[in-house]
Amino acid sequence: MARRGRRDRHRPTVAHASYLINLGSPDDALWEKSINALVDELQQAEALGLLGVVLHPGAHMEQGEEAGIARVAAGLDRAHAATGGFKTLTLLEITAGQGTTLGYKFEHLGAMRAQASDPERLAVCFDTCHAFAAGYDFREPAGYAAMMDEFDRAIGLDLLTCFHFNDSKGALGSHKDRHEHIGQGAIGVSGFAHILNDARFANVPMILETPKSDDMHEDVENFEVLRGLIDA
Repeated sequence: MARRGRRDRHRPTVAHASYLINLGSPDDALWEKSINALVDELQQAEALGLLGVVLHPGAHMEQGEEAGIARVAAGLDRAHAATGGFKTLTLLEITAGQGTTLGYKFEHLGAMRAQASDPERLAVCFDTCHAFAAGYDFREPAGYAAMMDEFDRAIGLDLLTCFHFNDSKGALGSHKDRHEHIGQGAIGVSGFAHILNDARFANVPMILETPKSDDMHEDVENFEVLRGLIDA
């Protein structure tokens, strides 16, 4: 993406928006608060020179996926209109699909971007636990290749701008957003090895979202597991 170059020289950094934001809400008061909250997140990220702000698209609250996607796109338009000229991207995150949450299908994110007035402001964060819980099986080479082909058709691989790395406590297609340490969940190490050794993502930020204690020693352990999966 053309906007990426400025950040690449300084190890691209992303933030995560508040989990309270719901751009899919049919409640006008909550929707307006969500838009204002996203504007605030983007303003702070732009001031810091961040690559993007990761955003859970929202939930349709029993209004149906089509209506929810349209509502999200309209909310994104409002937030982006209020932050015109910003270089910081809004990174729509793949979700596990709990309840009425949107974004558990690649097509959802593709549709949100297609309906947005300024699609160049939008890219995607790929969360490994969420994708697996949503039903995408990337543990074996053929499944990984098929999944990335599907992502490319629905969204475009050039828009995959960061990864959240976490194993899944839930089974494939469970729709449970429950993170686990790398190699200790239902995904196992093989799925992460496919991503780490995919040259297309050599310069894409990969962020650990695994459980942490106060001293965060688990991050060191998880990083060691991931480093061991990289082909020499």
